[in-house]
Amino acid sequence: MTGSKHKLHAVQQGSGGPPLLLLHGFAATSGCWQPILDRLNDNRLVIAHDLPGHGKSAKYPTSGRTAEAADAILDDIVSRGIDVAHLCGHSMGGAIACLIALKSPARVRSLTLLAPGAFGPEINARLLRRFAVADREETLRPLFEQFYGWHSDVNEMALANLLEDRKRSDAGEIYLKFAEKFLDGQRQYEISREALNKFNIPVKVVWGTQDRIVPTRQAHKLPGEFAVHVFEGVGHSIIDEIPDQIVRLLNEQTVS
Repeated sequence: MTGSKHKLHAVQQGSGGPPLLLLHGFAATSGCWQPILDRLNDNRLVIAHDLPGHGKSAKYPTSGRTAEAADAILDDIVSRGIDVAHLCGHSMGGAIACLIALKSPARVRSLTLLAPGAFGPEINARLLRRFAVADREETLRPLFEQFYGWHSDVNEMALANLLEDRKRSDAGEIYLKFAEKFLDGQRQYEISREALNKFNIPVKVVWGTQDRIVPTRQAHKLPGEFAVHVFEGVGHSIIDEIPDQIVRLLNEQTVS
């Protein structure tokens, strides 16, 4: 763990446990989880973090490595006195959730991974590099539209949240630094199947057939113990597109 004296920003709701931690994707913020938070009941503590370098955690010291983000979340768990938690991560947040479970398996009760990063080499690297530095609606909107299924409308509140976050003068520089840490040219670095086979907890993987960021086929050769849920006509912005289905799967995953 990092032992940093800095604190991550997080929003929370409800009470009871074990808690559910929500980890957003690349160049997003905890605000992306609002469709899920709106639908979850209050009988469980839910914590949605701004990851290091993102949103209101922009000043948290980081080189941009996902392993450092995993350490930061673990530090935060310890500081809150949380012994064990359910983790749900979207995209890069899914990769970070996996790293947390590998680093500290006793602290993770389950994993719910939404279009996770690092499950295969293919990734839309060109789009993500452009997305990292876009800071005006006229440049960000056409990129953000590609995160959705062909017939799904852009969540205007989600777009507004992204634009608000990118008012920081160094946002593009920070996000591009992050991108270059998980990208290897036109590919992404992977979590090995050997590492994934080590999980001894319930794992759900949720993907959309129209994901244009990381292809659904990366779910095809996962360990047989993983529960894989693939939704037709859904893109990478899976939180906005099928929030009711995600909440149902989360409720199944977090019954204890």
